[in-house]
Amino acid sequence: MNGKSLVEPVRGSLPRRSFVTRAGLFGLSATAAAFLPGTPLRAQTPGVDNQSGDTAQEIFTAALIAEDLASTFYYNGLVGPVVMDPNLAGPGGTATHVEPTGNLGNVEYFRAALSEEIQHADLLRSLIGKTSSTTDPIQTFYLPTGTFDTLSAFISVLNTLENTFIAAYLMATIEFAQMASDTRGGLVIERDASGAAYTARDLEYFAQVAASIMGVEAEHRVLGRVVMNQNPANNTNYERTDLLTTVYNGKRSAVAALTPFLSPGAGLTAYSLQTALTNAPSVYLNVPGGPPKPPSYPAGH
Repeated sequence: MNGKSLVEPVRGSLPRRSFVTRAGLFGLSATAAAFLPGTPLRAQTPGVDNQSGDTAQEIFTAALIAEDLASTFYYNGLVGPVVMDPNLAGPGGTATHVEPTGNLGNVEYFRAALSEEIQHADLLRSLIGKTSSTTDPIQTFYLPTGTFDTLSAFISVLNTLENTFIAAYLMATIEFAQMASDTRGGLVIERDASGAAYTARDLEYFAQVAASIMGVEAEHRVLGRVVMNQNPANNTNYERTDLLTTVYNGKRSAVAALTPFLSPGAGLTAYSLQTALTNAPSVYLNVPGGPPKPPSYPAGH
C-alpha cells in the first residue's frame, strides 16, 4: 500500500425521484471540489473510455458526505420523538433506557448503525488527508420535516438513504476496479491526498473496502425493515446501483441523488453534523471490526 496507513474506515419508500425533482439538482460537485486536496492527475489516452470521470479522491469525498449524512440521521433518530415508538424504546423511553414495553434489540440496531457510520466516515476522512470533521465539506444536512417524529417517516427516509448508499458503494467498487485496471495499463494516474500515486493494488484494495462498507449499509436497510415489520426484510436477491452511473460526477451520480439532503428548501429541517458527532457517544453502541486487511500477493506479483 505504498506505506499509506488506513485508519478504521468508507432505494427506498420515500420517492427519491420526486424529491430530487422538487429540490432541484445543485452544483454540489463544484462546492465539494473546493475541499479536495488538489486535483489528482488522470492520464487520458485518446480513444480510452474513462467511464465516469470520477477520481479516487472525489469518490472518497462523496462517500464522506454520505457517511456524515448517515451519522447525522441516525443520531437524530436516537434522540428524537421517534425513539419512544413501541417498536423502539417505548413511551417514555430513551436510546439508553428502553422501557419494558419497548424493544431493546431494535434500539440497539440503530445505536450500532450510528457507530458504524462514524467509523466509515473516519476512514474516508483520512483518505482525503483530513483529521477533523469540522473540515468536512458539508456541515448541515436537511431532512424532511417530521422525519424523526414517527417510525413510518423515519424508516421511509432510512430506506431512501441506505438504498442510495448501497448503490453508491456498488458504483465505487466498480470504479476502483476499473481504475486499478487502467493504472496497471498506464492509462490513469490516481493520487492520494499528499500527491503520491496510488498503485493498482491500492485501488483494488479500495474496491474491497467499498464492497465491505456496502455490505454493512445493506444490513442497515434490512434491519430498518425488521423494525418496521416489513416482511420479508431481506426482500431482494441482489443489491442494485439504482440507476446510478457514477459516484461523484454527473446527473446520475450518488452526489446528485443526495443533493436534496444537502441544501435548504421548503418542507426541510436543518440538522448539524457537529451536534450529532459531539453527542453521539452518549447514545451509540460500539461494535467490533475494522476495514479488511490488504490482500497479500505472492512475491513478484
